[in-house]
Amino acid sequence: MSDSFVKIENLARRHPAPKEGAPLVVFERVNFSMSKGEFVCIIGHSGCGKSTLLNVLAGLDQASEGAVIMDGREVSGPSLDRGVIFQNHSLLPWKSALKNVSFAVQSRWRDWSRAKVREHSQRYLDLVGLGSVGARRPAQLSGGMRQRVGIARAFAIQPKLLLMDEPFGALDALTRGMVQEELIRVWQQTQQTVFMITHDVDEAILLADRVLLMTNGPNARIAESVMIDIPRPRERTQIIHRPEYYAIRNHLVEFLVKRSKTWREQFPDDDDAREPVLVRPGLDAAPAARTDSPH
Repeated sequence: MSDSFVKIENLARRHPAPKEGAPLVVFERVNFSMSKGEFVCIIGHSGCGKSTLLNVLAGLDQASEGAVIMDGREVSGPSLDRGVIFQNHSLLPWKSALKNVSFAVQSRWRDWSRAKVREHSQRYLDLVGLGSVGARRPAQLSGGMRQRVGIARAFAIQPKLLLMDEPFGALDALTRGMVQEELIRVWQQTQQTVFMITHDVDEAILLADRVLLMTNGPNARIAESVMIDIPRPRERTQIIHRPEYYAIRNHLVEFLVKRSKTWREQFPDDDDAREPVLVRPGLDAAPAARTDSPH
């Protein structure tokens, strides 16, 4: 992409062999780009290195090879320019919901007054629908509410890149849907750049502009970049009636079921460092039969 805001170039992560033998290659030759304000999901089977890749983007882990370039600068170590939301909400249990958010805001803008920090933090709690429970501690909140506080905290520091590692994986289906809707609403207002790991095909279609499909490890790579050609705003109850929805869904599920082999199994003679193949299964889609997700 010529307007790349984030560019991942020839990234690899290897673990040295304990004694003898070859090192474990988690992933290698990973190349992709993200535009500013783009929402990108990545899908692949457990063990293919998605979380390791996210940790490298966050600066929490170091790549063995390659580079992560964000806004024209190479990523080196953690930074408040990159916010992270994990599966666990990671809230401070002794602080209220509002103070959990304001603690991060104060770390971001140390010269702000207490009143300005509070006002800014309250605004983001309001955005996720929790403006009235700011005084409650995490133990007094439901799982979905705690996760929404985590989302408010991450968006409140206004990172250039927001990284999410299956943030809704521990939630029940009903709560998950509600929190997804809050996430869409906040993202549409802030237009921040988002990179998110998920195992849920329907979640990826609802949220993402593009879905990256990762092959199995070891030696994993990103095989395809799938465009989600469904207009926004998207609502769960509406998009399932669009013909391109099942064309996209079937393509993603088919990859996970049939084609998520290791890169070497799929492309044994391919050593080129390149961006993944761009696929648009939603274009000119006729009604398609539903394929049940393996997850």
